[in-house]
Amino acid sequence: MTDVNGFLDQIEGFREEMEEYVDEMDAQGGLSLSSPKDVLKYVEDYGISSIRMWFTDILGNLKSFSVTPKELEKAFEEGMGFDGSSIEGYQRIQESDMIAVPEAPTAQILPFRAGGSRVLRMFAEVRNTDGTPYASDPRVVLKRNLDRLAEHGYSHMNIGPEAEYFYFRDDQGAQVLDNAGYFDINPVDVGDDLREATVFALEAMGIPVEYHHAEVGPSQHEIDIRYKEALEMADSLQTYKYLVKEVARRNGAYATFMPKPIEGVNGSGMHVHLSVFKDDSTNSFYSKNDPHHLSRLAKEFIAGILDRARDMALVTNQWHNSYSRLTPGFEAPVYIAWAERNRSASVRIPTYKPGKEIATRLEMRYPDACCNPYFAFAVMLAAGLDGVERELQCPDPMTIDLYSLTPIERAERNIESLPHDLFEAVAVAERSDFLKRTLGEEVHQKLVETKFSEAEKFRVYISPKDLEEHLVL
Repeated sequence: MTDVNGFLDQIEGFREEMEEYVDEMDAQGGLSLSSPKDVLKYVEDYGISSIRMWFTDILGNLKSFSVTPKELEKAFEEGMGFDGSSIEGYQRIQESDMIAVPEAPTAQILPFRAGGSRVLRMFAEVRNTDGTPYASDPRVVLKRNLDRLAEHGYSHMNIGPEAEYFYFRDDQGAQVLDNAGYFDINPVDVGDDLREATVFALEAMGIPVEYHHAEVGPSQHEIDIRYKEALEMADSLQTYKYLVKEVARRNGAYATFMPKPIEGVNGSGMHVHLSVFKDDSTNSFYSKNDPHHLSRLAKEFIAGILDRARDMALVTNQWHNSYSRLTPGFEAPVYIAWAERNRSASVRIPTYKPGKEIATRLEMRYPDACCNPYFAFAVMLAAGLDGVERELQCPDPMTIDLYSLTPIERAERNIESLPHDLFEAVAVAERSDFLKRTLGEEVHQKLVETKFSEAEKFRVYISPKDLEEHLVL
């Protein structure tokens, strides 16, 4: 992609297609399906010829297969069989048969045509052949942890992610589309049109967007999805990543959520806003009597998040490249502390606004969007509840720039760091009983094995930088 004007014309054509799609959905009264019967009727009434089932492997990669309308009723009743041994982190070869059962309430129409027809997609729950939920299915892991909220008297956890990404010219290297910076606009920000088209696609699929903008890095962007209940948000985040990449591909560009694709500039993170509710209108993190407007629950939750931060790192930052981003000097928080407003801390409490008690929340600043969102949200909740159950004392907030402290000064304040690299993150996770309980022993073992192999691959790799620095020895 070299002709910017041709590129923009292509995007304009794509936006017209999106507008046609939205008009279609409006004419159909939107899409709100809750049961297999609803989905079957919709497919018949509107001539849907392709139904896609989505599920996720342990590394967070979306998997998909399609069924025809005539197979859909069977899929709801019996599930569709597949080879689990061919999916990363799923069954061993001698016990490979698995089934995927579509979840009707997740049904949405994709804003792209296939063979001239609209495509309906649903997330599927992976089950064993006896019909029981497969314990290592990421959606099942998150559901299992969310069930713990009721044991503590709470109804749900809201999540709001801020996932950053880059647009490049193609997948052959980090060639940016432009050199736009933070909050820049057209014509400097060529990617603005791509971003707008993506927002249009998200909104059309019922995923509301709060705002979007160019980020600090050249050709770096952020689209913030409006907060949702954790499981719904994990599904939405998977859809978001798919749409960002697919809209770019269909317009001759390439999008990546790689945490650190360009040396010397800020990487892409995913700040995660989190709050726990007793019911739809009662935010259990808020207290009017506390100077920080935080309840006891919130403070114990924060203490748990801080205490388990190193354990969680392999889940929230699971790639070798994740730790190239988590270095001081590039707005990436590496020090385990909490603060108000202070963005050098790994956990931040956004400023309280009178009348906005329902928005009281914590912000985890170190995850990146290349995590498996189901596992990431599960460990965040489990870490917070661990702090609540152990009645952990929340440390004082940090009001100074943590990057400016020396290692000795940080040690004097008992401020630890996130793992330095993937190898250290694997070593910490391997010893973590907390992760074993949260993810299940099978997922824990497979994740540690997979990531140890990745760490070893990079450990023995001789980079051009190695040769540049050491060939003279």
